[in-house]
Amino acid sequence: MTVKFASAEEIAEKVMNNEPVAILDVRSKEDVENWHVEGSQVELHNIPFNKIEESSEEINKLPKEKPLYTMCAKGNTSKKAAEYLQDQGFENIISIEGGMASWSEQLEPVKIGDLKTGGAIYQFVRVGKGCLSYLIESDGEAAVVDAARMTEPYENFAKEHSAKITHVLDTHLHADHISGGRRLAEQFGAQYHLPPEDADEVVFGYEPVEDGTIVEVGKAKVKAFYSPGHTIGSTSFIVDDEYLLTGDILFIESIGRPDLAGKATDWAEDLHETLYERYDDLSKDLIVLPAHYADVKEMNEDGSVHKKLSELYNQNEGLNIDDEERFIKRVTENLKEQPNAYEDIRKTNMGKIIPSEDEQKEMETGPNNCAV
Repeated sequence: MTVKFASAEEIAEKVMNNEPVAILDVRSKEDVENWHVEGSQVELHNIPFNKIEESSEEINKLPKEKPLYTMCAKGNTSKKAAEYLQDQGFENIISIEGGMASWSEQLEPVKIGDLKTGGAIYQFVRVGKGCLSYLIESDGEAAVVDAARMTEPYENFAKEHSAKITHVLDTHLHADHISGGRRLAEQFGAQYHLPPEDADEVVFGYEPVEDGTIVEVGKAKVKAFYSPGHTIGSTSFIVDDEYLLTGDILFIESIGRPDLAGKATDWAEDLHETLYERYDDLSKDLIVLPAHYADVKEMNEDGSVHKKLSELYNQNEGLNIDDEERFIKRVTENLKEQPNAYEDIRKTNMGKIIPSEDEQKEMETGPNNCAV
């Protein structure tokens, strides 16, 4: 019997639409615990492929009455697992093409809301990586913030909405994923913006964004708000005095980590000032749009990730630590493992190294781990 296949894009759409998906991940238990397909309706099973022939009891627990998708690292082993299960009498087995490597690259756009000046803002959810990027569209122009390495989804989206990408912005020099910002800017002849405090070592030209800089996108205004802490240059963007793009400084249920350039204590002090003073001076009605989420529980019903700043000051533990010394200890100790290949990712984003496409995919494997 021929094995059936499904693309990672199909699975991503199901996850975003809260459709039930049963997955058998045949990677090692350690790899699956570290990084796997998540979703409110995902039914995850794990049987390592090298133990599948001796796992008849676990196999008997797998669902037979509905589609069962097999997943591995790159798509080869999941095909073999699907073939084996077919031989065991499973009739609705589907192998996910490209495995977790392909899953990591899926971008799903969600409309966040309309702009007061006309146009709209969209969130691009990278479901396999927990990364969030944004497209602001107004009066035939568009800006992309914190673009992922895969630029085609932004290109296609802008074309479908008859908008030309005129500005591309990064909130900081990323360490967890390779920015597609420069590539996107070159493709559209757009301006690429980067905080200068993060650009000491970059080897390419860019347009600096500093505190108070205003970037006009059609009739919309994107105002830079200096907010160091995750990096020394971390800069938030306030769109039409309604949306606050916080980069890796503030998430829905957590806050950014300050240690990805070896300056944890110094940057922890900056992080405290940003969260407890600079952000606290902003309107609490601003809608927070972060650059990451750590858990599917942070997603809204439509798959978007956002909340009002006032809600975060009430609910986010990182915004409710009374003592600064205790805060610094909290964000510098007991941190998760640092993102995969984060030093090489930083060098790539500086333009110092130019890895091949396959090398870039490998560098981005695994969870983002940018939160405390």
